[in-house]
Amino acid sequence: MIVCIKKESIYKVAALVIMMIVFTAGIFSVGYNSVATNASGKLLPIYSVDTGEEKTVALTFDAAWGADKTRGIMDILEEKGAVATFFLVGFWVDKYPEDVKAIHDAGYEIGNHSHNHLKMSTLSEDSITDELSYVNKGVEKITGVSPKVFRAPFGDYNNQLIGTVKGMGMNTIQWNIDTLDWKGIRPNEILHRVKSRIEHGSVILFHNNSDYVLEALPLVIDFLISEGYTFKTVSDMIYEDSYSIDNNGRQHKS
Repeated sequence: MIVCIKKESIYKVAALVIMMIVFTAGIFSVGYNSVATNASGKLLPIYSVDTGEEKTVALTFDAAWGADKTRGIMDILEEKGAVATFFLVGFWVDKYPEDVKAIHDAGYEIGNHSHNHLKMSTLSEDSITDELSYVNKGVEKITGVSPKVFRAPFGDYNNQLIGTVKGMGMNTIQWNIDTLDWKGIRPNEILHRVKSRIEHGSVILFHNNSDYVLEALPLVIDFLISEGYTFKTVSDMIYEDSYSIDNNGRQHKS
């Protein structure tokens, strides 16, 4: 007996098999206007980037309270030949416009860290949009450039937040190395945390006004340089299109 199978049915079966494989792996290929999910359907921010053989890292600084160490951070970055991304809160932008301009003029990237440093997963879509728009407009007014990356306060996010951020043309960025500088740990402890967790494409979290950031930052940069790492801003390191992202939030070029 000969069984005839329509070509369309074969295509549907093949598509279903591919989807099952992707769900099992927990990895989704995405385009510019898409967001990445894991196997459970949760939207994911970017924690790190698979840069292949390229030993690249992104230094990032969250700025919400205080600015007296910001210029010192910039001096260290310039002295060491490193670049960084500064995630700024809206009320910080309002209070320290000269520092915002200085960060931009020095060639460092400015990211959005929300207006009021709230837990964004508790907000409505309209409130999220207002929080992000306020910062984008404030930064653009000072620098002429609107942020392309966003970091959620407290690392707190949900599907609505990431989808809204992407709809505004930005990417949500987490980190895979938390220096814990905000806890006031000593410089050598911060260095140890970086040493034990570093990998190609790491995103390293500092805070611009933590207790020992000015002492720890040179140690971390010198170590990374000695290991052959170079530095990029977050936007220069991440992939904007044709990428996949795994369950750990690590980007992979498709």
